[in-house]
Amino acid sequence: MSNKISLALAMAGAISLHAQALNHKIDFPKDSPVSVISEDFGNSNATARGANVIDVNAALSLRNSGQKRIRSMTLMVSTPDAAGKGSVSVPTLDAGPGETFSIHIGTRLVRPLTAGNPSVEVTLDGVLFDDLSFYGPDTLHSQRSMIRWELEAQRDRKYFKTLLATSGPEGLRKEMLSSLARQGDSSQRGVQMVRGRATNIEAEPESQFAFLDIPESPVEASNGRARIGAGMAGAPQFEVRNRSNRPVRHLEVAWIVKDRQGREFLAASMPADMTLVPNQSGQVAQDAALRFDRPISIQSMSGFVSSVEFADGSQWIPSRGALDQTRLRQLINPSPEEQRLSQIYSKKGIQALIDELKKF
Repeated sequence: MSNKISLALAMAGAISLHAQALNHKIDFPKDSPVSVISEDFGNSNATARGANVIDVNAALSLRNSGQKRIRSMTLMVSTPDAAGKGSVSVPTLDAGPGETFSIHIGTRLVRPLTAGNPSVEVTLDGVLFDDLSFYGPDTLHSQRSMIRWELEAQRDRKYFKTLLATSGPEGLRKEMLSSLARQGDSSQRGVQMVRGRATNIEAEPESQFAFLDIPESPVEASNGRARIGAGMAGAPQFEVRNRSNRPVRHLEVAWIVKDRQGREFLAASMPADMTLVPNQSGQVAQDAALRFDRPISIQSMSGFVSSVEFADGSQWIPSRGALDQTRLRQLINPSPEEQRLSQIYSKKGIQALIDELKKF
């Protein structure tokens, strides 16, 4: 009898873990500059594990149905009740009017168990064009990141084209090899940024940290303080001054952590919304902490202003000259566009890379 009960429970467990088919819907506005040519959700499913675990693995073939070149795009993937929500962004598109391109969606959503097959909806959060104009509701606040990606792409392509003109293919080749080496560096640590007060960090002593000065930055940061403990750093506070002639509404600060062996790595980038008119100073205090994926003995922290958004929505990012400081060059990951270009070189060679740069 007990064997029958065990078998019945095992069968029930197997049924509960059985993957269900996933209903889906793609809902783009009628005036969308992007249209769907084909879709394949064949590898998507949902599994009941106390909640519905929804694995969305889909391939979309899309067409630029507008009049401008598309540079990047963000899609939102959600359940009808918005209990589960994810997104996918493509930062390095170059699709002209009428051209087609593909996007792969790979995300996992979790939502409460409900009757019937689970379903997901794919909507358009934003499209960025080559003139930096934007289409979409920007529900996920993706416009800011998409503009930054395009500014980085323009900056880096200009740098590589100048390098090709001054140093020839061999100079460009050396730069690509250096970029690939940095991308393959395994010394970077996994870091989780935790929002809200962390009681275990509040008991740690407060330490001062310095900011790297980038003279071209429109915002100067100084007098940094943070609480540093075992495997965690948080509660950063610092002063800022708008030294430009334009009002600022947002900035991001990149945090550099140094361990007691003298090794440095870029830990995270923390955003801050604030209003600063020209020459105005202010203070930033954040309820956030950095948690590392493995033990680390932190010796010190430093930071630098990595991007600034002005009141009109335009942005400043550091130039290649500023990033070519020896210290920053080894810490900052290459931009999505630099990664794309380096992969072209890695897979197809220097001539294919040169041909790609000539397209812009």
